[in-house]
Amino acid sequence: MAGSKIFLREARCLNMASSLYSQRGCLLQARRHLALTCPSAAKIAPPRRPREKVDIPGLEVITYGERMHYVPGLAKPVYPPWEKDYKDPGYYKSPPAQEMALYKQKPCYVFNQRTNMLEGVRQAAWLTKTQVNSGLPPHLLTLAESLESLVEDQSERVQNAIKHARFWDTTESRPDKEKYSKTLLLNLLHLCATLQSSSSAQRRRILAENYSLAATWRRGEDLFQVRGQNGLLQCSMDALPQKVDVYKEMNCTGFRDDYLYPHAHTLYFLESTDPQWKLKPDQFRAKMFMFAFGNALARAHKLYGTEPQSLLQRPITVQAVGSNGRIFQFLVFQLNTTDLDQDDGIKNQMWLDADVELYDFAKVRPLVKKKQVKVPAGLSGYKAEAFRKFLALYLHGAV
Repeated sequence: MAGSKIFLREARCLNMASSLYSQRGCLLQARRHLALTCPSAAKIAPPRRPREKVDIPGLEVITYGERMHYVPGLAKPVYPPWEKDYKDPGYYKSPPAQEMALYKQKPCYVFNQRTNMLEGVRQAAWLTKTQVNSGLPPHLLTLAESLESLVEDQSERVQNAIKHARFWDTTESRPDKEKYSKTLLLNLLHLCATLQSSSSAQRRRILAENYSLAATWRRGEDLFQVRGQNGLLQCSMDALPQKVDVYKEMNCTGFRDDYLYPHAHTLYFLESTDPQWKLKPDQFRAKMFMFAFGNALARAHKLYGTEPQSLLQRPITVQAVGSNGRIFQFLVFQLNTTDLDQDDGIKNQMWLDADVELYDFAKVRPLVKKKQVKVPAGLSGYKAEAFRKFLALYLHGAV
């Protein structure tokens, strides 16, 4: 008996030790899984299935609605929706799309500021029946080369504008991209405006911001529309010199008919820094393309009506400039026709000069690798050709 008791006691000790070891091993394993976010260590409770409501005809459900408090065992009362006798915008519920006044069977594809085109410029060119040309038009390149000595101390003043946007306008070690890109654009526009005394045509221009655009067209059997706010616009009294499902069909330039500056001259775009709406370079250029086309199309509808025109009496040209604070995109669009149904016939024209760098680096602190200064502090790698192109588009039609 004594031997059997000793044997049982030893067996219990061994079982307790093995259980403790297994628990410790489980804890260690759980810690390892928890560190690796393993689902086996931290299981999520399955979602509770909603209770199925059974409706038996002829059977009255007994609820606790008359008692005005919860009673176990009685069903929850179902009340009809409360309809107010006045319109409350905070609790407005839109009717189904089929019941709206503007509902149509044929859908309309809308392009706005946040639309991300999958194929970028290629897709925009097909939608607008446009031929894409690389580089700026020859007369603009000639104008850019002739403007090198137009501004006194041009390179120094442009570099000071860059330094103001990157270094002098902030106290942070790394300035916000959205802030310095907008500051740089305004600085360059201000520098270009200093030439106002040299040409009377520049006095016939104005900058407009936060205006809304709407332009509708048909491509094949589909209906398209570009609308929304599209950045900063330079308007002019004179046109640029030319070379030879629920929707409403709108064509609006964003301004009244008696507006003194009816002609869209140049659109200015800045890349968004919001990661949710940030576009890739090709999609960003496509947005510039579509809004330049939309401004030209809206103006054509004002001048020649909404009926498709195979050849406009006078082509309409709109320019666009995009920037992220260092790299610029230059675009010139010329609308020759509003007959966009078929692929044959006269095409619209677009010139694109992409990824033009204004400078290489603008560092608040030097970039040091392996005890060697790779990039010095300050502005480095300034390229004057980018500003000359910016100035050529600004002065286009005034020089």
